[in-house]
Amino acid sequence: MVPGEENQLVPKEIENAAEEPRVLCIIQDTTNSKTVNERITLNLPASTPVRKLFEDVANKVGYINGTFDLAWGNGVNTTDTAPLDHTSDKSLLDANFEPGKKNFLHLTDKDGEQPQMLLEDSSNVDDSMHDRFIGPLPREGSVASTSDYVSQSYSYSSILNKSETGYVGLVNQAMTCYLNSLLQTLFMTPEFRNALYKWEFEESEEDPVTSIPYQLQRLFVLLQTSKKRAIETTDVTRSFGWDSSEAWQQHDVQELCRVMFDALEQKWKQTEQADLINELYQGKLKDYVRCLECGYEGWRIDTYLDIPLVIRPYGSSQAFASVEEALHAFIQPEILDGPNQYFCERCKKKCDARKGLRFLHFPYLLTLQLKRFDFDYTTMHRIKLNDRMSFPEELDMSTFIDIEDEKSPQTESCTDSGAENEGSCHSDQMSNDFSTDDAVDEGICLENSSGTEKISKPGLEKNSLMYELFSVMVHSGSAAGGHYYACIKSFSDEQWYSFNDQHVSRITQEDIKKTHGGSSGSRGYYSSAFASSTNAYMLIYRLKDPTRNAKFLEVDEYPEHIKNLVQKERELEEQEKRQREIERNTCKIKLFCLHPVKQVMMENKLEVHKDKTLKEAVEMAYKMMDLEEVIPLDCCRLVKYDEFHDYLERSYEGEEDTPMGLLLGGVKSTYMFDLLLETRKPDQVFQSYKPGEVMVKVHVVDLKAETVAAPITVRAYLNQTVTEFKQLISKASHLPAESMRIVLERCYNDLRLLSVPSKTLKAEGFFRSNKVFVESSDTLDHQAAFTDSHLWKLLDRHANTIRLFVLLPEQSPGSYSKRTAYQKAGGDSSNVDDDCERVKGPAGNLKSVDAILEESTEKLKSLSLQQQQQDGDNGDSSKSTETSDFENIESPLNERGSSTSVDNRELEQNIQTSDPENFQSEERSDSDVNNDRSTSSVDSDILSSSHSSDTLCNADSTQIPLANGLDSHSITSSRRTKANEGKKETWDTAEEDSGTDSEYDESGKSRGDMQYMYFRADPYAADEGSGEGHKWLMVHVDKRITLAAFKQHLEPFVGVLSSHFKVFRVYTSNQEFESVRLNETLSSFSDDTKITIRLGRALKKGEYRVKVCQLLVNEQEPCKFLLDAVFAKGMTVRQSKEELIPQLREQCGLDLSIDRFRLRKKTWKNPGTVFLDYHIYEEDINISSNWEVFLEVLDGVEKMKSMSQLAILSKRWRPSEMKLDPFQELVLESNSVDELREKLSEISGIPLEDIEFAKGRGTFPCDISVLDIHQDLDWNPKVSTLNVWPLYICDDGAVIFYRDKTEEVMELTEEQRNELMKKESSRLQKTGHRVTYSPRKEKALKIYLDGAPNKDVTQD
Repeated sequence: MVPGEENQLVPKEIENAAEEPRVLCIIQDTTNSKTVNERITLNLPASTPVRKLFEDVANKVGYINGTFDLAWGNGVNTTDTAPLDHTSDKSLLDANFEPGKKNFLHLTDKDGEQPQMLLEDSSNVDDSMHDRFIGPLPREGSVASTSDYVSQSYSYSSILNKSETGYVGLVNQAMTCYLNSLLQTLFMTPEFRNALYKWEFEESEEDPVTSIPYQLQRLFVLLQTSKKRAIETTDVTRSFGWDSSEAWQQHDVQELCRVMFDALEQKWKQTEQADLINELYQGKLKDYVRCLECGYEGWRIDTYLDIPLVIRPYGSSQAFASVEEALHAFIQPEILDGPNQYFCERCKKKCDARKGLRFLHFPYLLTLQLKRFDFDYTTMHRIKLNDRMSFPEELDMSTFIDIEDEKSPQTESCTDSGAENEGSCHSDQMSNDFSTDDAVDEGICLENSSGTEKISKPGLEKNSLMYELFSVMVHSGSAAGGHYYACIKSFSDEQWYSFNDQHVSRITQEDIKKTHGGSSGSRGYYSSAFASSTNAYMLIYRLKDPTRNAKFLEVDEYPEHIKNLVQKERELEEQEKRQREIERNTCKIKLFCLHPVKQVMMENKLEVHKDKTLKEAVEMAYKMMDLEEVIPLDCCRLVKYDEFHDYLERSYEGEEDTPMGLLLGGVKSTYMFDLLLETRKPDQVFQSYKPGEVMVKVHVVDLKAETVAAPITVRAYLNQTVTEFKQLISKASHLPAESMRIVLERCYNDLRLLSVPSKTLKAEGFFRSNKVFVESSDTLDHQAAFTDSHLWKLLDRHANTIRLFVLLPEQSPGSYSKRTAYQKAGGDSSNVDDDCERVKGPAGNLKSVDAILEESTEKLKSLSLQQQQQDGDNGDSSKSTETSDFENIESPLNERGSSTSVDNRELEQNIQTSDPENFQSEERSDSDVNNDRSTSSVDSDILSSSHSSDTLCNADSTQIPLANGLDSHSITSSRRTKANEGKKETWDTAEEDSGTDSEYDESGKSRGDMQYMYFRADPYAADEGSGEGHKWLMVHVDKRITLAAFKQHLEPFVGVLSSHFKVFRVYTSNQEFESVRLNETLSSFSDDTKITIRLGRALKKGEYRVKVCQLLVNEQEPCKFLLDAVFAKGMTVRQSKEELIPQLREQCGLDLSIDRFRLRKKTWKNPGTVFLDYHIYEEDINISSNWEVFLEVLDGVEKMKSMSQLAILSKRWRPSEMKLDPFQELVLESNSVDELREKLSEISGIPLEDIEFAKGRGTFPCDISVLDIHQDLDWNPKVSTLNVWPLYICDDGAVIFYRDKTEEVMELTEEQRNELMKKESSRLQKTGHRVTYSPRKEKALKIYLDGAPNKDVTQD
């Protein structure tokens, strides 16, 4: 039971609730789209009145009772749809609720208005932070029930509001809980708050936005006078010079305290508050060193704002039990002896000395920081110590001031106990909070100064150092992140409160004790790992001094400027309240409008008061869309609109004077529909839109012109027949209904011909918004099957054409005036390829690319003419017969045949009619045709349909545009893809994986009947910043085309063969990825996709792109990327090495001979099988796309000669020196353990019988700490072969550690072990091993005094 629950009264009517049946009510809040998926569950006695049900629901969801309705849901009692009476005294049983069953209810709007929230004054508070509530539960006197706090879903009613606690919370901006905790503590400090109120802001001298004291003053005034539940801190953080990103940075509350105090001191210079921080928070201590031989003492005075207390001494397994114990350790001196001796000025030699701290003065407000955050040198990351450390409500500090323990040599025994706590001396505990008082000299003799020092102290100080605790700043979480909140005692009523961001609640002394930390078990080294993570981090005590203890200023005691500020803030708050009231009654809905001139759909948000009429809303929308100068107001109206389906739901005829609140169904945060500002021409009349109608966009298709017109809109009913629908379209489009064909596009590329006259539109699949194509020509196309008709082909082409923007290489050889059909010819093409290689060179060598193109074209022409003479009339017989289907289609090329040279037409014809046996290309790639071009229907299509028509068409032709931007002459006929039923050979799996698979089998036959694919390219104006020399193409292409065919279409524009350029797809983030799968289509490309063309040889058939990395076994980073290379199927390893040598020399600066390096398998970072020179790729070595290999430079001659050998990497461990030797390679002739031992003995000189070895763990290089290797590895396994458990060494590259079993492990002192631990952790972290912790990068906490983050004024 939670403390305080026993005091809560239980109503008599439910005392015996357990004895009667109970009713389970499940309520769904349907008033808001954000809450529609949430369920509220109440389990009430059956005798509970209905009005009590309404009260409980109101308290649970935070609504005002009487502003909402409850109606039966769809679970039970669905026949009774009337809402329940919220004033009824009927019991739930009498109201037809069923005990023992689920009773579903809907919480709905009342009279068309949304429910009103409780505490409207705090409606601007972000309730998303409720789930961040961490802290003590409410205690006695709390109004809200405990169960409300246990739930992770908080409502206004579940948190104490200001009227009950008297305090206001602070909104957490994101991660500013540390700031809120400190601000609330300062606000609850009477001396600080009163002094802040006395400071007066001069607006003429400083900008109020950047004034930190003024913004703190405003915040404190709001905390004291506001009626809100919580207020924002954005004005305060803005005065710090922080932007919104700072709200997402977690910081240390003690660090913020120091930085804020420093900033306030800077701002308060030369004011009455200049020394306020020092007067309240600053103490003094003496840092001394005393010679134990002569008694001479050197010292200096330091000041402090807080005292840092360690939780657990360094190296200790036991934490301090209390704050008092930690304070004693803080001032416990240490002995400087041995190598740490102190040089005494009086003795003129190094002597033993005592070093320590003495408190000289304690501040009025004593701040203790419990150092719970530490650094673990084993894991090399920060940790939090959750050990228990108790702290008293009253703390007597008189026992800690000026402890005199230096009077005699016998005091050495006192220091012995302190020596046990290593690291507890001040050098480990002192933070940077101590500043040096430069006015105090060091080296003053104790005899001459101690008397004066004692006299200068207040005589009553030791008797008046009783402090009372009033603030505990609590941290919950880990060192990586967590949450702060403050437990503060009010000096007004001596009651403790929990200030947890916007939540303020009463707590008890028991809750304070829970923040001591720790667990119920004993305090051991690992105790904090199992302890609660919620514990005190900062403690603030106030000196109990009646002469100085202040009380808070009352409102009538405020200075005049504070009274004015209070009045100003109240007026602003009232204004905000009125604005919220207006906002609560304002309908906010999306507004769309198709601009009558620009024909562009505009979008905005219409905000209209619920009492405004429809006529007034139209006027507002009219002005919002800037239509005053375009059309008259009476040509506009608002209609209900579904933007997602592009559907006009209904119009509002005769409702011009109806309030918008009624038309829209009340004020809601979101609406399930939108509004459209519809316009008409002055001579037109608005059409009436009735609920239940469907909207149809009708595109008229002209088969002769091959165009698809812009849509016209008609409205129909689902119960209309196709015949009636044709009559409707006939009236709208003026087409004859008798010959009309209607095609419905139900979804993408799903075309259905409406051929049954008596079928209804609903049966045909019509929905709210539909798209149809109509055609009413009197042609024979009506008689053809729909999927073979010209209409289907045209619509199919229309649906599958996409627009791409192609960036050509800089100074691309292809020109728009010379779009020659630059195709790859066969035969001896080495000269052409040589020319193409010149094009691939650096940009500086591209001055004569046009000449190269011209020369290459001439060679192709002469070569083709020679083939024509050899083949005779074979060209006519081998020409694809499928082009005959399209002879009657008009093309601009037929009208301007003279624009294409005879030579070019001959070239196209000869390439089509060439003999496959004489036309074998020396270089074969998957972007090229693998055998001859005449046997491929796709290539004849490319030449006849694309290069002869669309590619060479007149870009200036002005035809009727299609809906997608295509011109009429761009559309050519299409043919459906038909699957080839014959059995075809396919390439092997490795080649498929390589991404360069071909579309043809090895006999050169097409795998299937290919389609005629549309392609058209036009010059496009380059974007700014695209660079000079770059050219853009706007390409309209059928997305079912393969990448190989697409590249062939681009050849004339790029100016080189498709095998000599690469295609890169550009994504929205401007990242580029190469497209390499030549047999895949462009179906994944969308409209307006950008493509970059880069010169460079594309992969040929059977080739693979390989990443070559250098293996550096003894380097910190053993894997270094060198270059990308191309390996081919059937190539030997030696041949690939020969090709790599010049590339390594040019690109990497490595001058290697072929016998001085090897290639080996790479699996992530692990080296594997050594490849021998005679190995053949794909036969002996499996190769795939994106393959990676290691290149390893050899120190001498290659020792690996056969696959039966085994290459192992060995590393010697030297326990007497605590170090590891570099790697050495061993080549074994077998997998025998005896041979391994012999080899290890041979290279190390260790006797064979003393050799011990172990296999390395993890990924290469199998790093392990030298502190762990001796005992962590499985040394000397009892096996005879390497390929069995626990070794499992079956491949090259395994790591073996070995040692001499007679060698003893080095004895380490604790200091040496700690130092070695640091070095090893650092080494392993650099190599990326054994480090699993990745701490969040912290941003330095700074406050900028001028409000500008570019100037660092304050110290960090």
